[in-house]
Amino acid sequence: MPQILVVDDTKPNIEVLEGALAQENYSVHVALSGKRALELVKRSVPDLILLDVMMPEMDGYETFRRLRKIPGCQNVPVIFLTAQAESESEMKGLSLGADDYIAKPFNQGLLKLRIRNQLERKFYRDHLTDLVAERTNELSQKTKDLQKTLQVMLTSLGALAEFRDNETGTHLRRTQVIVRKLAHAMSQMDKFKKELPNEEIVEEYAVAAPLHDIGKVGITDGILRKPGPLTAEEREQMKKHTILGYQVLLSATQELNNNPMVIIAANIAKYHHEKWDGTGYPSGLSGTDIPLCARIMAVADVYDALVSKRVYKDAIPHLESIRIIREGAGKHFDPDVVKAFETFADELPEIYKGFGD
Repeated sequence: MPQILVVDDTKPNIEVLEGALAQENYSVHVALSGKRALELVKRSVPDLILLDVMMPEMDGYETFRRLRKIPGCQNVPVIFLTAQAESESEMKGLSLGADDYIAKPFNQGLLKLRIRNQLERKFYRDHLTDLVAERTNELSQKTKDLQKTLQVMLTSLGALAEFRDNETGTHLRRTQVIVRKLAHAMSQMDKFKKELPNEEIVEEYAVAAPLHDIGKVGITDGILRKPGPLTAEEREQMKKHTILGYQVLLSATQELNNNPMVIIAANIAKYHHEKWDGTGYPSGLSGTDIPLCARIMAVADVYDALVSKRVYKDAIPHLESIRIIREGAGKHFDPDVVKAFETFADELPEIYKGFGD
């Protein structure tokens, strides 16, 4: 039940107001002076105040000023009541911050309507924060659900390459682990905090990583599954998987309103075979012109290829593979990525025990 405080030094006016408000199921409290009104408000803040302007000792304007200084009373609607009909009096009350202004004698219908409007405004204002928070939580949950759905779809899409390439095996999942650890390690470096500001972005790198070879779905089986070294012409065909993957994912970004995670995946697909010294493919980019996600993917991809057995080569021991990665810093790889790699490289043999081709 809304609490209304009537502040008026004239009892007939109070009786009229009490009679009108009682019909609306309001709880009405009365103060015969501004001083008494201040005392009552300090005990219990009402939902609305009807405040007479012309009162002895402390007029309505001064009472209003003091009311607004009381904790919790800053946003309580105040409607000034006065017999003065001059526009200057009305302007003074409204300029102080009053919510409305009603002249005596009262039109009860108008009075009730204005009180109802002010109480409704107060209700929505008081609950606005809750309503916004509730709506924000709903949107946040929907966003999380959509993001999770997208992650699952991207992971499933990456698995297409695994089914096409009989040597891929768990390569996608192993490299994903390395990319996640690399991105996390680099997020701790001051120079990369802008690109890797939080764990959410780190996870986007990891989710995108399995799509680095998605373009292989467009390579013929004769080349993709050839049980031996490729010819020069076949190698050129194989290199096209970077462009094919990029085109597929770039098309997806347009459908998904340039979703950041899909953009990361597209850049990884296209540029993970670029080299720090500019001798890679498909674009011959060098240094930091290569997107960071692709520079990270390059180290993960090469390490896993080195330590994995293939039909055309034996697995290279972990320590020897680490040496090769280290020697590639500044040539094949971004030196900072290699530095980050070395912070956890010793953990990889144990991690790899959980995977098998």
